[in-house]
Amino acid sequence: MPAWRQTGALSFDFMLSPITFIQQTREELRQVKWPSKDEVVRLTSIVIIVSVLVGLYIGGLDFLFTKTMEFILK
Repeated sequence: MPAWRQTGALSFDFMLSPITFIQQTREELRQVKWPSKDEVVRLTSIVIIVSVLVGLYIGGLDFLFTKTMEFILK
C-alpha cells in the first residue's frame, strides 16, 4: 500500500525520489481493472453516435436561427 494511504495524508515523498514515485505509480496501475475490448468498442461507439447526434442537433438549430434572422432582417 502506498505511503500516503497508510498515513491518511498526502505525502510529497515522490518529489524527493522520482524512483519511489514511479514504483508507486506502477503499483497503482496494477490494481486498475481495465475494460475488455468489447466494452471499449461498445462505449466508443456510443460516444461517437451521441457526438454525431448532438452535432446534428446543434447544426440544425444554427441553420434554423440563421434562416430566421435572414428572414427578419430582409
